[in-house]
Amino acid sequence: MSLTNKILLGMVLGVIVGVVFNLIMGVDQAHQTAASPLGQWLQVFVINGLFDTIGQIFVASLKLLVVPLVFVSLVCGAASLGGHNRMGALATKTLVLYLVTTAMAIALAMGVAVFIQPGAGVDMALSSTYSAPPAPSIKETFLDIFPSNPVQAMAEGNMLQVIVFSILFGIAISRTGGEIALNMRNFFEHLNEVVLKMMMLLMQLAPYGVFCLLVKLFASIGFGAILDLAKYFFTVLFVLLLHAFGVYGTLLKLLSGLSPVIFFKKMWKVAVFAFSTSSSNATLPVNLRTCEHDLGVDNKVCSFSIPLGATINMDGTAIMQGVATVFIAQAYNIDIGIAGYLMVILTATLASIGTAGVPSVGLVTLAMVLQSVNLPVEGIALIIGVDRFLDMVRTAVNVTGDAVVSVIVAKSENMLDKTRYENMQLNAEVDPV
Repeated sequence: MSLTNKILLGMVLGVIVGVVFNLIMGVDQAHQTAASPLGQWLQVFVINGLFDTIGQIFVASLKLLVVPLVFVSLVCGAASLGGHNRMGALATKTLVLYLVTTAMAIALAMGVAVFIQPGAGVDMALSSTYSAPPAPSIKETFLDIFPSNPVQAMAEGNMLQVIVFSILFGIAISRTGGEIALNMRNFFEHLNEVVLKMMMLLMQLAPYGVFCLLVKLFASIGFGAILDLAKYFFTVLFVLLLHAFGVYGTLLKLLSGLSPVIFFKKMWKVAVFAFSTSSSNATLPVNLRTCEHDLGVDNKVCSFSIPLGATINMDGTAIMQGVATVFIAQAYNIDIGIAGYLMVILTATLASIGTAGVPSVGLVTLAMVLQSVNLPVEGIALIIGVDRFLDMVRTAVNVTGDAVVSVIVAKSENMLDKTRYENMQLNAEVDPV
């Protein structure tokens, strides 16, 4: 059995076992606690103990690779591209596409939500409130992009600062020239191979990590929370799928002329991995490997665009914010008008960059969006129950968007191997999952 099929099997079994545990424990959906003594014992020692521990170790082992992989791959790419006169154009195209797709995502989400009206008739008796962590100001956002201490940036996992330092370091190598530059490039290329081999070793744990993560999730929330907010849940889910297949597929065809069908066939395993881990950073090594080896994107392009996308490109999160804003406005019976909707699009698009390093980024940016149009932030408490599952889906959308932009930019710069892109016979030795 291939590793991809093992991961799929782990997902299915994780959902089934999680639901069975949920039924055995009799979990109270409002407080996510078991009712019986046996259920409480299972929840503490088996679900939150054994399964959660294994799942968190798996996610931590993947995140272990994020900083070294981003640093080494970006240095390699920038060192090779440093003297290239198209580097500025490549970076500009990547940033513009990320911002445009995010704006399209939130506009689509609000359009569909206004039509479906998921918040109509919702009972606003709140039993809990939500307090968002403070978001950084625009000045702090820009200052935080540039590192004063690259070692500290790597230790804290501040990916924007790591990206800036890596690009500067790679360009410096390319401008050094001579034997020194050659030796440094060879060193980082060899180091890159070692990091990728380490990734392949850790990927063997993926089926077991995915199984434990999903057992813990479905044992805790079950399907009761989803049914309580079914209209909101399925509206967000519908827009996520529409954006992933409709918008991304159309952009790929129009801007690159490449087949979206081939793209989605090669990307589905990355999307499955992102869904099961619910982390763009944890999926970053897999996405990088797939873009380069399966989709034929030049390493110079994907080593820049994929890490940057994992940090600032949040189309899935923007979709959730668009639907949630309309949902909360309807639930509180507040009309924000056309100007309000335009303000939401602008705020959410800029916030996708501004809060890139903030924990619980989706809910933090949603609080900012709600405040920009004077909607009550307490309304976030209504959707927290189903946000965990939707977060898994929107992570899959986010990483798919990163790959779409990488392919489009690479094709526009003649840095895409079309033969490799169209070849469906993937090399098992380099296939990450």
